[in-house]
Amino acid sequence: MANLKEVRDRIKSVNNTQQITKAMKMVAASKLRRAQDAIVSMRPYANKLDQILRNILANLDGDTNTTFGVERPVERAALVIITSNRGLAGAFNTNICKAAVEAIEGEFKELAENGKLVVMCIGKKGYDYLRRRYPNLTYNTDHLLLFDNLVSENTAKAAEYLMSGFEYGTYDKVVVAYSRFKNAAVQIPEAVQFLPVAKLASEEDDSSMRADYIFEPDKQELLEYLVPSILKNTFHKFNLDTNAAEHGARMTAMDKATENAQELLKELKLDYNKARQEAITTQILEIVGGAAALENS
Repeated sequence: MANLKEVRDRIKSVNNTQQITKAMKMVAASKLRRAQDAIVSMRPYANKLDQILRNILANLDGDTNTTFGVERPVERAALVIITSNRGLAGAFNTNICKAAVEAIEGEFKELAENGKLVVMCIGKKGYDYLRRRYPNLTYNTDHLLLFDNLVSENTAKAAEYLMSGFEYGTYDKVVVAYSRFKNAAVQIPEAVQFLPVAKLASEEDDSSMRADYIFEPDKQELLEYLVPSILKNTFHKFNLDTNAAEHGARMTAMDKATENAQELLKELKLDYNKARQEAITTQILEIVGGAAALENS
């Protein structure tokens, strides 16, 4: 009977857990719908602006220039890691952290060892992971809770900090590690260069991709406004991508957890029925044995 009680307690525990995972799946699905609508509607606009920006920088000549497209020797750098504040999203946060670790131990290894790498953390999970693994790095946590109020005004402040640091030489390169949303089941972790802005790649450098823009007003005046605006928009897209990817990963993880709980319940109920049948059989045998003993006596 002790075994029966143990199995009953486990069944009750799994039932409670399944209710929680179902609720979390529904909440994640609701948030995913809004987050997916936001990134899907913004992505074509952001990608086109990014293409225009790189095209403009590739066609600059004479005295016209912008500091955000200037490549210089990398003596100091910033790594931005965008993760979630909460877990229970499968390998979502871990995969982004791995992309950041590859950058730290790859192109930024020497800078990290010399204390010339600053890690800007958006989201608690990335900060906790890197803080444990690299306690000697310099961390910026001013925008750690950005996901609590993910609006363009707040992401613009983080982008302005990075742009200002690059413009005044605090950073010579800025890389962003985030997760690109593809669909609810697929999220692609990436570490991409944010600053300096990369010009059109050689495979893109053809007549169909390049354009001779007519600037009104003056080209230099327009660039001073246009380039920062596009960069802020691009940084906002990184955050929206990661936000949608988080909810997609959590919904998928909770769906799998719910299915696993259902399978476990089936096994536990089968074990419970077997144990119950064994207990009943044992009791019957004891009664029969006792009756036979009385008859013989």
